[in-house]
Amino acid sequence: MASKKQQTHQRILASMHQTFRQNGYDGAGVNSLANGAGVTSGAFYAHFGSKSNAFKEVVTEGVNQLDAVLTQFQETHGKDWLEQFVLFYMGEKRCSDLSESCALQSLTPEVTRSDDNTRAIFQEELLKVVATFNRGIENYGEETKHNAWATLSMIIGGVTLARAVKDPDIAEKIAEAIQGSITDKG
Repeated sequence: MASKKQQTHQRILASMHQTFRQNGYDGAGVNSLANGAGVTSGAFYAHFGSKSNAFKEVVTEGVNQLDAVLTQFQETHGKDWLEQFVLFYMGEKRCSDLSESCALQSLTPEVTRSDDNTRAIFQEELLKVVATFNRGIENYGEETKHNAWATLSMIIGGVTLARAVKDPDIAEKIAEAIQGSITDKG
């Protein structure tokens, strides 16, 4: 069982995931991050040392969450995992509250503006996601295997565009275009 300190750390981390995804790095102050978890700013600093360190941990864990979801879809859906994942990502995940969005979709713009160390951490974790993705596409055509980067980029970019438009019909057209582009390649 986790200690009280570990439980508090996880509670702060869960709150930070939502706050950073919803408000971005600059839109999340230490006081709001601490208050969202029901702790003081002193407790926040005791656990993370700085807002920058906290963001790095959120980025690491957020990308790892996507990696775990990819693995789950591969294990659950076998050779059809990619189609099922794209349907999930362009449907349910796209329509979820921004605070519950995928880290790659919501935090990548924040990482782009961050320091070299954060970008290096993001890159290291992203390479793990690509490796997991590539392990799961053994049954797909060579074009899909070759384009793992493009496929992930389309999914993430598609959700970003669909979230950005006001008209839900246009958002749906974007989602359908991405789904068709990926699932028709196999």
